Amino acid sequence: MLRVGNMPRSIDFYTNVLGMNLLRTTDRPEQKYSLAFVGYGKGNADGQSEIELTYNHGVDSYEMGSAYGHIAIQVPDAYFACDKIKAVGGNVTREAGPVMGGDTIIAFVTDPDGYKIELIQR
Repeated sequence: MLRVGNMPRSIDFYTNVLGMNLLRTTDRPEQKYSLAFVGYGKGNADGQSEIELTYNHGVDSYEMGSAYGHIAIQVPDAYFACDKIKAVGGNVTREAGPVMGGDTIIAFVTDPDGYKIELIQR
């Protein structure tokens, strides 16, 4: 689960920049939060992983803290993924290339709230 400061902006990033699907949303006005679930599958019944985005009403930013590292997503071609992400306005913070000390191709992007996402070419 990631806490986000602007739900429409985050949904736009995960769907239009990373190409995920918006799977479902939940609004809880009495509890002052909203949820959106995104992922590459069609829904939790298909066994694919999902990311839960949580917007706490009235909170537009969070401190990252020292426990969070990044989310890792497998992609078929990290170079192509970076080009596509940049073409739609996404923030590539480490261009695709070999990981230090190895030959696995990785890249990093940052979402609108500052969360790091690693792209791992497989």
